[in-house]
Amino acid sequence: MAQSNTPGTAKGFTVGGRAYTFVDHTFDVVVVGAGGAGLRAVVGASEAGLRTACITKVFPTRSHTVAAQGGISASLGNMGPDDWRWHMYDTVKGSDWLGDQDAIEYLCKNAPAAVYELEHWGVPFSRTEEGKIYQRPFGGMTTNYGEGRAQRTCAAADRTGHAILHTLYGQSLRYSAEFFVEYFAIDLIMEDGACRGVVALCMDDGTVHRFRAHKTILATGGYGRAYFSCTSAHTCTGDGNAMVLRAGLPLQDMEFVQFHPTGIYGAGCLITEGSRGEGGYLTNSEGERFMERYAPSAKDLASRDVVSRAMTMEIREGRGVGKSKDHIFLHLDHLDPKILHERLPGISESAKIFAGVDVTREPIPVLPTVHYNMGGIPTNFHGEVLTKVGGDPDCVVPGLMAVGEAACVSVHGANRLGSNSLIDLVVFGRASGARCAETIEPNQRHSELPKNAGENSLARLDRFRHASGGTPVAELRLSMQRTMQNNCAVFRTGEVLEEGHELIHKVWAGTEDAKVTDRSLIWNTDLIEALEYDNLIVQAVVTMDSAVNRKESRGAHAREDFPDRDDTEWMKHTLAFVDDTARSVAIDYRPVHTYTMSNEIEYIAPKARVY
Repeated sequence: MAQSNTPGTAKGFTVGGRAYTFVDHTFDVVVVGAGGAGLRAVVGASEAGLRTACITKVFPTRSHTVAAQGGISASLGNMGPDDWRWHMYDTVKGSDWLGDQDAIEYLCKNAPAAVYELEHWGVPFSRTEEGKIYQRPFGGMTTNYGEGRAQRTCAAADRTGHAILHTLYGQSLRYSAEFFVEYFAIDLIMEDGACRGVVALCMDDGTVHRFRAHKTILATGGYGRAYFSCTSAHTCTGDGNAMVLRAGLPLQDMEFVQFHPTGIYGAGCLITEGSRGEGGYLTNSEGERFMERYAPSAKDLASRDVVSRAMTMEIREGRGVGKSKDHIFLHLDHLDPKILHERLPGISESAKIFAGVDVTREPIPVLPTVHYNMGGIPTNFHGEVLTKVGGDPDCVVPGLMAVGEAACVSVHGANRLGSNSLIDLVVFGRASGARCAETIEPNQRHSELPKNAGENSLARLDRFRHASGGTPVAELRLSMQRTMQNNCAVFRTGEVLEEGHELIHKVWAGTEDAKVTDRSLIWNTDLIEALEYDNLIVQAVVTMDSAVNRKESRGAHAREDFPDRDDTEWMKHTLAFVDDTARSVAIDYRPVHTYTMSNEIEYIAPKARVY
């Protein structure tokens, strides 16, 4: 007999002498997060007839996918010859050979169909004169296995994420999915190693809810706000990652944090790589196009880790621009204003607002800033969460899935290529919905939740709600962000990382002294920021400790004391487990999948870095 998803009130719990009551819900699938990956999973599950809920702390079209600018990669071949195998080669190489090649094959092979699906749903892509989807060049994207430059990035001007997110939200409303907007997910409900659902706080009225589901899909995005300067929205606090750590499960490859080369100096606001794809270039204080020295072939369209390090080296060697010589110039002023208006209207506006620059007349001051987290929740290419049990590094966690930036599939490995993030969202969001359809019968009966389900979540909520220490959460958060910015940035050394390890663990321990002044449950932003900080600090700790542990340079993880990539010792994924009570981190490993899904492409072996 089918079970209703009509809310019902569960028996109350008493925590710290205070009474709380749960509102219970039952669904086949619960998706946490309403960005591109979450909404694509919602569409896939709900169109299969599964009762689907989407929990989101902001209105769906305010999710951070809306900020993605440059485009979405797929080997359509609209601007010249292209092949998914070339896309795969570039992605494996861009990952510095830490990406799982079975997942990368799945991504690149399914990318064209995913883009055409978006087009048919109404994404207003920019067009060529022939009416085909316009594609621009992006860093690291080549043809014929590195011999030529590919135009592979499908664009809707420089507002591609905005167009995709709004389209996906419209599609999600075609089916019977139910949205729980402005609900803050607190913790997973786990039973005997399986995920049974999630606990969430309704910020609007202060009620606490338990969502029971056969599958819980985490699509909660990255954790860029662990750093002081980042392109991420203030909502990017990696809530799903932290829930996974508290459930005793690992995060993978957290040491790999991508710095985007071109954040507006002083603001961090992103200037898309598409601006360089359209012909923009970088200069130092001497007016030199210095990327020709660092990447003679790709130049300004080298991969992001290469460009970020080159810019940082120019600044460190005294060739930065401005009075303080601490940033670089990005030139678009040589381009036809018509091109800027048609293809880069958003960044022209951003440069005017955040830097006071007219891009048709003067360069934009830019600086590398945290942009993307390659690490996250380990999954396979179906979106199923993995953990290491005994000798099995690919043990599936029943009932739990993850997609998007929250997940580590791993297609990006040690460094993500620009425009591979949006295609990651829709391909694996689609894959997770399909997996739910394969493994769940509509209206399949649920077993009862454990009697104490959600009690630990309430205890955590109550602890922060009534935190009466001496350190405001804002002060703890700032200490965390400055430590990460200073000690875990573009260039790293053992000494700097060890100092960072001590400092970030000190901040983590200081969480016990947190102070929250608002005791209410309704629109208590003080409480929500405390919960978000608690999510961020555990991710900051595992990022720092994973970076201390990896003694090589690979992709976005560049250590001056270990400048070379070491494939013999370090071609493996880092797994980080957290003991929140003991304030300790345990490191383990998973092998990189160097095998492919099919025999259509050979294993791509590591070679020397050539850009």
